[in-house]
Amino acid sequence: MSFPEGFYWGGALAANQCEGAYLEDGKELSVPDMLLGGDVNTPRTFCPQTVETAFYPSHEAVDFYHNYKEDIKLLAEMGFKMLRISINWARIYPKGNEEEPNEAGLQFYDNVFDECRKYGIEPMVTLSHYEMPWDMVVRHNGFESREAIDEFVKYATTCFKRYKDKVKYWLTFNEINIALFAEIGIGPLYGLGMIPKEALESDRPVRFDEFKYDMQKVFEGLHNEFVASALAVKAAHEINPDFMIGNMIAGGAKYPLTCHPKDILAAQEGVFEGFDYCGDVMVRGEYSPQHLAFLKKKGIDPSFITEEDKQILKEGPVDMYTFSYYSSDCVTTNPDAEKTDGNMSTGAKNPYLKASDWGWLIDPDGMRWELNRLTGRYPHTPIFIVENGFGAFDTVEEDGSIHDTYRIDYFRPHIKAMGEAIDDGVNLLGYTTWGPIDIVSAGTGQLAKRYGFIYVDKHDDGSGDMARSKKDSFDWYKKVIASNGEDLD
Repeated sequence: MSFPEGFYWGGALAANQCEGAYLEDGKELSVPDMLLGGDVNTPRTFCPQTVETAFYPSHEAVDFYHNYKEDIKLLAEMGFKMLRISINWARIYPKGNEEEPNEAGLQFYDNVFDECRKYGIEPMVTLSHYEMPWDMVVRHNGFESREAIDEFVKYATTCFKRYKDKVKYWLTFNEINIALFAEIGIGPLYGLGMIPKEALESDRPVRFDEFKYDMQKVFEGLHNEFVASALAVKAAHEINPDFMIGNMIAGGAKYPLTCHPKDILAAQEGVFEGFDYCGDVMVRGEYSPQHLAFLKKKGIDPSFITEEDKQILKEGPVDMYTFSYYSSDCVTTNPDAEKTDGNMSTGAKNPYLKASDWGWLIDPDGMRWELNRLTGRYPHTPIFIVENGFGAFDTVEEDGSIHDTYRIDYFRPHIKAMGEAIDDGVNLLGYTTWGPIDIVSAGTGQLAKRYGFIYVDKHDDGSGDMARSKKDSFDWYKKVIASNGEDLD
């Protein structure tokens, strides 16, 4: 097992989950600012801003906005080579359709990137990480309208020009395939800025599991994002040919639950719908006959795929494939099979794997499997794992220490599997763990679901002084990076 020289070790954050300062310096509301928290068994709730007594986790988050210098210094102490962050769209164009960008927002990210480079940390920037300006949702239901394409491309181009000498690695849309996770409610709202009209006009809070979507509109909205991404890729390469632009897929591994041929066929279809429907369009720059057959089976009219759009997609494929990996699931045609527990989980339970406190199955071998599968599907496209992590309850001892051996026990075999995949021939550029500092969970809105190597004293009732402290995993990951993945003890 060996990692190449120059391998990017680091971590990943999202603006809406860490920054806070939700209305400071010209920023206006974005999608997450309208959401309350949930838990492992309770979906998050859409709640209008008028409810002053409600706790909106993203409003303060962990206040990275005012603590970024301290936080980046701690990440540098661990030896980070890369920090993946997102730009909050509503800081740059607060409503999405302004003539000119918000200078205070642009300057904030200038400061963040300068602080990273001060320590030799390469930034990777996600342009849209569930942070669509809320005004775009109200005006035209996000990417349901093609107006959103122009607004996104204008925003992306502004960022490319402003940071062309500070940022080389960019991602267009975070976990773009989450738009198809309509059955858990969260997907189209996070991924496309689309919300059912009934929820938007409701006079009461509405839980995600009450959302009902028109899937024809969802697929059309996803197509509009493909076009927006391709146009952004083209613009980026014109501004700086050295830019590396990636897609971002909510990844994992899917297995047939049994060796019954029906389960194997169902798993094959599940992999295409879950991962490759989006990955193929963004990497290969086209819809294949398999895509069109899939849409037909779903009862989707594909007439939204115009000849002009086909040409745009062909001219704007991404340079690298990036994905998140947390767990795997199984697929079966047996309706009575036991399901996995927890939010964001939809598959059958694998009897050979253990689960986290949030029901996510722990499967490091699945990471190696998926890396090899992707290499076979996209043999000339480099790969980047941009999220992998372990959400857990952390206990602070009387002396302030946090002994998170369970987190180390999660990362160790995943890093080992990643190294084995490199030895298999996978062209893996780097690895950014999810949430190197505790942040708000996107899935549940909880702060109690902690991912970080760095603890933040902030809790789900809004209490806490935001103080940062190191967990045992901090020194462990520091050692991993310093040894380029060789020392995992």
